[in-house]
Amino acid sequence: MDGRRRNPYELTDESPVYVISVAAQLSGLHPQTLRQYDRLGLVSPDRTAGRGRRYSARDIELLRQVQQLSQDEGINLAGIKRIIELENQVAALQSRIAELSAAVDGAAAAMRQREAQVHASYRRDLVPYTDVQQASALVVWRPKRGE
Repeated sequence: MDGRRRNPYELTDESPVYVISVAAQLSGLHPQTLRQYDRLGLVSPDRTAGRGRRYSARDIELLRQVQQLSQDEGINLAGIKRIIELENQVAALQSRIAELSAAVDGAAAAMRQREAQVHASYRRDLVPYTDVQQASALVVWRPKRGE
């Protein structure tokens, strides 16, 4: 989230609003299939206080994906569960990469700002001397003893 409070009545893809009969109808599956997928951990809908299932729009999309992988691709339910776990892991890692990338960008900007401050603080009365004709010459000043 971006730090602002969300409206508690705002519906998102994550809002659990569909009872099992509606979710079954929207996904084209039998309610018993939804219960089995819940037991297997393929799709985990939210629960009401009375333990009734409430599906979100994202859950419905996941149910359709499970059905497509099962029937069209011939993948068994254990394989589908592993695919879903890996997709969730990839999404979490991509989110973490985005966070770290933003942190690195912020640190780089702060470093450039600090570097500019350091350069601005240099004394301007001291100027390095280089003789173009004798670029390799080195001048050493040694004070006389007793001075």
